[in-house]
Amino acid sequence: MSALFSPIELRGLKLPNRIMVSPMCQYSAEDGSATDWHFTHINSLALSGAAMFCIEATHVEAIGRITPGCLGLYSDANEAALKPILASVRKNSKAAVAMQLAHAGRKASSQRPWEGGQLIPISEGGWLPEGPSAVPHKESEVPPRALDAAGLKRIKDAFVAAAQRANRLGIDALEVHSAHGYLLHQFLSPIANRRTDQYGGSLENRMRYPLEVFDAVRAAFPKDKPVGVRVSATDWVEGGWDIRQTIEYARELQKRDVDWIDVSSGGVSPLQKIPLGPGYQVPLAQAVKEATGVTTMAVGLITEAKQAEEIVASGKADMITLARGMLYDPRWGWHAAAELGGEVSAPPQYWRSQPSTQKALFGATTFGTR
Repeated sequence: MSALFSPIELRGLKLPNRIMVSPMCQYSAEDGSATDWHFTHINSLALSGAAMFCIEATHVEAIGRITPGCLGLYSDANEAALKPILASVRKNSKAAVAMQLAHAGRKASSQRPWEGGQLIPISEGGWLPEGPSAVPHKESEVPPRALDAAGLKRIKDAFVAAAQRANRLGIDALEVHSAHGYLLHQFLSPIANRRTDQYGGSLENRMRYPLEVFDAVRAAFPKDKPVGVRVSATDWVEGGWDIRQTIEYARELQKRDVDWIDVSSGGVSPLQKIPLGPGYQVPLAQAVKEATGVTTMAVGLITEAKQAEEIVASGKADMITLARGMLYDPRWGWHAAAELGGEVSAPPQYWRSQPSTQKALFGATTFGTR
């Protein structure tokens, strides 16, 4: 039996396989609200064969968006825009739907990647980002505003409000984004966090605010629904956040009943030196899993079915999350199931597409026509 296509439970959520579509920013929202592009994108990948689809980084306040085109869940309009999309997914797919809650911190007010990705000045329609300290992401940029106590409370409350909106939408699971150089990762990393109060300095202090946000989200979301956390296991910069600190963070999250740790890396500094290669982040997920026993997800240049199978079968991670691989092959889960002898769910309109050598691929017999 394929390990990748074996079931797993995340709190009250039962998944038929170990594949999640990774949250992928589309930079195509309008004032934080989903558009027709999101309808197409989400509905397409909800039929990928993955047991769970995670909606892209969904920002908890307008000034916390990475770009003006980033998705948000901070207004009634944002919430309303997602309703018909989710209704369509529920009608046509059995995939669980998760959502990644995020705040960009000092990396907010940026151009879309295909427009250069640089900080947008206020004079050109941007806004002043906020962060743990008045330290810019790049030396040439205007420093962000350092968050005071009122700002910290405002953002934590915004995470809570977004979690409540997500629950009203029927979202099955949440992932708190504390990776890729965004706000919660900025608090964790000494590269971005230069505070001298209870939220800066020691590892305990740097973890304090991200843990407070997790606690608030966990308390605001139903107890039977899982909440995970995405982490950057290392900054890939000397003197920055690293795997040792990540393991301590994971242990603290374990005490708070986190349901998974989604292990990525990098993003907090343009000085990072990332050793890119197939599965380059898998050892980081493995290190977290071996040290803590927490359910882990591996991500990063995982593209082949046998590669994913080996990761799960060998116990390096409990699940795999695919991003670019899913964009390139929106039926990746189907093809992996065909290769590994697994089974996926598909709408009956597509049952006739299965290869003749894989009659059980969709758990249904190919039908004919009169």
